[in-house]
Amino acid sequence: LDEPYRPGERAMIKVKRLRTADCVVGGFRYLNGKRQVGSLLLGLYNDNGQLDHVGFTSTIANEDRAALTAKLEALRGGSGFTGKAPGGPSRWSTERSGEWEPVKPDLVVEVRFDHVTGERFRHGTRLLRWRPDKAPRQCTFEQIA
Repeated sequence: LDEPYRPGERAMIKVKRLRTADCVVGGFRYLNGKRQVGSLLLGLYNDNGQLDHVGFTSTIANEDRAALTAKLEALRGGSGFTGKAPGGPSRWSTERSGEWEPVKPDLVVEVRFDHVTGERFRHGTRLLRWRPDKAPRQCTFEQIA
C-alpha cells in the first residue's frame, strides 16, 4: 500500500468498499418492451418520515421475474415515494420521466452498494435478499451515513 503510482504498469490493485443497506421498494420499472419487472426502485425514510428515492437494483434472476411482477402489480397504486421521487431531471435528461410504477411501501430488500453521493446510490446496487423480517419504517438514511 505504500508503493508509488507507476504509470504504464498494471501494478495497482483496486479495492472497493462494499456495504449493504435495507431499502424499501417504492416502485418498479418494466423491462423494455416486456410486461415483466426489470428493476426495483429503492427508497429510504428521511427525518421527516417521507420515503425518498435513493437508487435502483436490476439484478433480478430471470426465473423470478414472472412471480415478482405479479407480486408488485398487486401492490400498485400505492403512494410510492412521498419525498424525492425517481425520474427527475438529471445531467442526461432535462425532462421528468414518469415511466415507473409506484407501489405500496410494504416490501424491504437488502442491497449491496459501493458509494453514496448526494443521498443516492452512485451506481446500481445488487439485490442480496428480501427482508420480510424488517419493517419498512426501519429503513432510514442512518444506515448509509
